[in-house]
Amino acid sequence: MLVFSHPPLETPVNASPPAAAKEGMASTLSALAFFFVMTAYYIVRPVRDQLSGAVGSQSLPMFYLSVFCVMLLLTPVFGALVSRFARKQLLGWSYSFFIACLLAFVPAFLAQDRIGARELGVVFFVWVSVFNLFVVSLFWSLMADLFHSVQARSVFPLIALGGMAGAIFGPIVTKLLVQVIGVAPLLVVSAVALSIALGLLLTLSSRHDCREPQRRDEVIGGSLWAGIKELWTRPFLRYMAILMVLGDGIGTLAYALMADYTKLHFPDRVARTSFYNDLDLATNILGAVLQLTLARWLLVRKGAVWALVVPSLVNLLLLLALALTGMGSITLFGATIPLLAITLVGSRGFAYGMTKPATDTLYTRVPRETRYKGKNFVETAIWRFGDVVVTIGVSLLGTLGVAVSGMAGIGAGIASVATWVAARAAKSPDLLPEQQVDPAKPAPAQPAQA
Repeated sequence: MLVFSHPPLETPVNASPPAAAKEGMASTLSALAFFFVMTAYYIVRPVRDQLSGAVGSQSLPMFYLSVFCVMLLLTPVFGALVSRFARKQLLGWSYSFFIACLLAFVPAFLAQDRIGARELGVVFFVWVSVFNLFVVSLFWSLMADLFHSVQARSVFPLIALGGMAGAIFGPIVTKLLVQVIGVAPLLVVSAVALSIALGLLLTLSSRHDCREPQRRDEVIGGSLWAGIKELWTRPFLRYMAILMVLGDGIGTLAYALMADYTKLHFPDRVARTSFYNDLDLATNILGAVLQLTLARWLLVRKGAVWALVVPSLVNLLLLLALALTGMGSITLFGATIPLLAITLVGSRGFAYGMTKPATDTLYTRVPRETRYKGKNFVETAIWRFGDVVVTIGVSLLGTLGVAVSGMAGIGAGIASVATWVAARAAKSPDLLPEQQVDPAKPAPAQPAQA
């Protein structure tokens, strides 16, 4: 298991030594829990991607549309769970459900050749997407509930670094095991990692709340449709939704183009799994480096604005390079690497290593119901709505004969708009001031500036 260290945490000036020690323990356990969450996910991720690589980008709209429909159906279900159960129960039931599903998929993958990559791919692609979005979104909702906003700017990059360590460890485990045990048994390994994460998160929820410990058994309450309603009434969530569609759309564009590349060059499912695993490993190493260097420095010294703007600028530069060279490649350390792979790794690495912790620190400055329901709706249904739009667009442009360079040029224009939205999102008028610890009520109404 990877071991990582971090500098002493920055605590509020008036924090007592016991409070600082509690914060340190909470951040350490949180980073360890996220390590196992991401290990579990990055073991099954290349298993999912080898299925999409088997069918190419033309099938991705169907995959993502299925995910989007499922997300819309699950939004009120998740809202009902949040409204009726305390966070400890919510964590226990949600994570246990996904652990059971991982084990249930093992027989299906043993019979993949008989079932078919397309049929199994639709079901598993939908499930893994739901798994990723709900498990990871719920994790960060809990983090926003455990830490104050000032603490979050210092602590969240370190917690995300723990996740990056897991995101590196998961592909390494997959690369070592897939050639030995095959694809299906990897799901059991993932289930074990997720079980360890659940135990750590239950401990955190019960004993390590840095805000108000008495809330650990408090039901969040509110409407089961609150996540959808708040998107129209809260300017901050609108910014987050637009940024999710535009920013993640760049990664989805690169992913769709990569699916065609993989289908052409890697006909074998083990080779495809290994290739996608290498892409994930490179992405997560980049993300970890960013967490150790630029991301935390920007958040602590400059705030969330620059931590949101920089990734959008990087996307813009990568897409301009791709637009100029098309499917060109570069030679690095004796290996020929497609520029498309560099674009995919770069956009995702900055998204995971910088954008994600920046947006999550902002969610500490909204009411509790928004942290769970509004955040979850943006990071599930809105995310997959953007994926549907992008993949359908890629298919249509491909049908019209638009080459990779043309699609990259369109993507560069989208990245320019995303940069402007990112700059405004961190200054949304309805964000609570950082000095306010934990609002019992929403912030006073202010004029919308969407």
